[in-house]
Amino acid sequence: MADTQMVTGLLHPGEMGSAVGASLVAGGARVLWISAGRGAQSRERAEGLGLEDAGTMAELARRAKIVLSVAPPHAAMDVARAVAAVRFTGVFVDANAIAPETTREVARIVEGGGARFVDGGIIGPANRKPGAARIYLSGPGAGEVAKLFVNGPINAITLDGPVSAASALKMCYGGWNKGMQAMLMAIRALAMAEGVDEALLAEWRKSLPEMPARSERSVNDNSRKAWRFVGEMEENARAFAQAGLPTGFHEAAGDIYRRLAAYKDTPTPPTMEEALAALLKRPGR
Repeated sequence: MADTQMVTGLLHPGEMGSAVGASLVAGGARVLWISAGRGAQSRERAEGLGLEDAGTMAELARRAKIVLSVAPPHAAMDVARAVAAVRFTGVFVDANAIAPETTREVARIVEGGGARFVDGGIIGPANRKPGAARIYLSGPGAGEVAKLFVNGPINAITLDGPVSAASALKMCYGGWNKGMQAMLMAIRALAMAEGVDEALLAEWRKSLPEMPARSERSVNDNSRKAWRFVGEMEENARAFAQAGLPTGFHEAAGDIYRRLAAYKDTPTPPTMEEALAALLKRPGR
């Protein structure tokens, strides 16, 4: 069991962050968050989980021994700077979908403010189903953080290797998973533009029978979250560049998700036809 006196800060409990918060609470931690600037949905999630509002970053940093950042990739650096600015001296866990080089930059920022750094990468859905998602942890202190996840929906797995190993694994997994789904949506959009969508679906049913449903899921599962994936694909491109690999795959995937970003927070996902029209920059019918 995690130490019941452990006070942990969570920045910021969105959809995936709430699953992390549920695991921390189940492990016995007191979990702090900051309500300022957060939307009504975040407030409802936090209250439902029993998270405590610390009020300010300075107060959260003063009380917490471990702080976890679960934010959209484009916000990872800003969160790290805010934590460093209040001179947090505990363990800072970056659990965002960022490139290894970005991870190392985050580590330099928070360590410059006095914190110890642990890298994290979350793989799996935010549905709070036990075992459905995992948080990979790397770097000195990873084992200490893993103890917080002994209960709850997210399982913790520690990795050997450099401090950025968890982020590297996330880039590999997400680079394929989200990159492949972006490609599927683009293929369906091309088929629609050229008038062969039904013919493509008919051929897939014969030769690749799983593909029609997979292409439908690529829209249903991702459209409302596409705004998040733009930054993740940019981070993937950065990771590929650092390794000397072509970046075009994920730059293009980022553009696909950017064209769907307007569906953020819509109550229902768009139809396939609406999504493909958005990809083709045509008004939905």
